[in-house]
Amino acid sequence: MFYKMSIIKSIVLFFMAACLILMSCEPINLYEKNTIYPDHQWSSKQANGYQFDITDTNSLYNIYFVIRHHNAYHYKNIWIQVNMKAPGDSIETKVINLNLADDLNGWLGSGMDDVYDHRVAINSKPVKFKKGIYHISMQHVMREDPLQNILSTGVRVEKAKP
Repeated sequence: MFYKMSIIKSIVLFFMAACLILMSCEPINLYEKNTIYPDHQWSSKQANGYQFDITDTNSLYNIYFVIRHHNAYHYKNIWIQVNMKAPGDSIETKVINLNLADDLNGWLGSGMDDVYDHRVAINSKPVKFKKGIYHISMQHVMREDPLQNILSTGVRVEKAKP
């Protein structure tokens, strides 16, 4: 009797675990690509290009600038030029000032040792995209050139949470 109960409990636990695993499987709703700078400097002439495919036109999306830098980075912000081309449209260009630190809290990103990661929103509110492949390029427009102590930069596009 005890042996049968043990088998039944094992079968029930197995099916419960399988159901939890299957219910938790969702497609990853984001695109992220980064450019690494082996010499830790980013030239203003280097425009990093990325492309991502939008298939779900009913969702809203957030776009982030992703940067990893040393604590020795000289500024509390970064100015970037973003060029985005939607399918069938012309290129839209905007220059954005992104805050990376403030006087009260220091670096706003997460850090370990002397390396800090930031994911800073480029759009103020989630945007709707049309179907197709989007092209985006980013380059810095800071006075310091090349920009020192930059380990990597990139773009992240993710579905906004409802």
